[in-house]
Amino acid sequence: MRPPKRPIQAVTTWVRRQPPKVKAFLAVVAGMTALVLLRFIVHDHDNLFVAAEAVHSIGISVLIYKLMKEKTCAGLSLKTQELTAMFLAVRLYCSFVMEYDIHTVLDLATLATTLWVIYTIRFKLKSSYMEDKDNFALYYVAAPCAVLALLIHPSTSHNLLNRILWAFCVYLEAVSVLPQLRVMQNTKIVEPFTAHYVFALGVARFLSCAHWVLQVLDTRGHLLVALGYGLWPSMVLISEIVQTFILADFCYYYVKSVFGGQLVLRLPSGVV
Repeated sequence: MRPPKRPIQAVTTWVRRQPPKVKAFLAVVAGMTALVLLRFIVHDHDNLFVAAEAVHSIGISVLIYKLMKEKTCAGLSLKTQELTAMFLAVRLYCSFVMEYDIHTVLDLATLATTLWVIYTIRFKLKSSYMEDKDNFALYYVAAPCAVLALLIHPSTSHNLLNRILWAFCVYLEAVSVLPQLRVMQNTKIVEPFTAHYVFALGVARFLSCAHWVLQVLDTRGHLLVALGYGLWPSMVLISEIVQTFILADFCYYYVKSVFGGQLVLRLPSGVV
């Protein structure tokens, strides 16, 4: 006689058997439910943005722990770290010249740790770097973001160059994790620390997206007007939603793996 399945296992088994359209619908319902809960639990929605940056910093800290303890960078994408440093550096510059606040301090700390990770992978642990698996061309990401920033950027009173740079970092952040997903797609097996890091990115992106969506709802759309006119306000929201959904599939398998007691995450074909 087979032992009864635990509730979590029963739910994940049922979800896995559903067709893609049903899975997409369930993901939307789950996201909307989480937004409703956050709206009532978190009174100051600006805290969500701070929490998103704090969770990102925690993810970087997990990476640093992995590099220092295990002395290997296998499974990590150097290109994702370089893209992260790029958009953080641009955002830090824009923050200094446009809106110096707590986010500037958090970005500075995250940039410093990201640069340390890049240095460690490039020089100290170069022998364990999986360069053949980290084969996502950076110009496939950076070039379209630059072109899009030239075409669609804020319409505020700031200097034009600063507005274009701000748009560039928004677009680049949305897709900066793609090289890391490519590495995981190529290896199919994700060790615990890398999985924790990518999951932290997913949580950070969701909190950031929730911040913008809830702000728009609370201001009844006035926030979009404050961001400027044209396509820029919509592109901000689209960028936040895109970067959340890029990691949604991985986060599902991560949670499933954790509840299943698996230390190593094995990804099915075509997940990322």
